[in-house]
Formats: sequence, C-alpha cells, structure tokens
Amino acid sequence: MQKYPVRPSHRRNLDVTSLSVIARECFDDAVADGGTVTAKWGAIERLAVRVDGRELAVDLVMNPKVPEAVAAETIARYNRFLEAATGYGAKERARRLRKSATGSSAE
Repeated sequence: MQKYPVRPSHRRNLDVTSLSVIARECFDDAVADGGTVTAKWGAIERLAVRVDGRELAVDLVMNPKVPEAVAAETIARYNRFLEAATGYGAKERARRLRKSATGSSAE
C-alpha cells in the first residue's frame, strides 16, 4: 500500500464518487464498493484506491508478464490517474515521496 499526498486544490476529489469518475476516465471501468474504488486495465491486475485522511491510499497488483507496449500504456494511464486524483505530476510525487521517506525538508 502506497500513500500519496493530495494537493489542497484537489482534495475535493477525495471522495468515492470523484475517484470512481477519474478511474473510469483512465481505466475505462471502475467499481466503487464502500469506501474503495477498484479498477483493472492492461498490466494492472487490481488497483484499489481509498481516501486516508488527506492522502490517497493505493494498493496496486501488477502483472509483469505483459507485452512491453501494454506495460508502457498501463504506466501512462496510472500516472494520469494519480495526477488527476492528487494534483501532482510523476516527478513531483516522486520528489515528495523521497522527501517524506528521508524526513528531510531540504530538496
């Protein structure tokens, strides 16, 4: 389970309805069950997303045995989903995750 911080301007997306709309746009099909939105597409066997305070908790199961083109498209769709849900691009998410892992405030 990975937790991603959410930009304050995107916190309105932190509800099951908004997350399921974003997931449908990125993965064509998503199911909201209780407080969790699940989806699958390409190399993603199971994506489960839920709100955890001011963060987005993501549980992801990938299939590494897919063609390279499918893997590349899957990664692109996953990054689009995270950017739409959190408001942070891939580079900024990575920088924030490294920063929170080290506990450092310097970049």
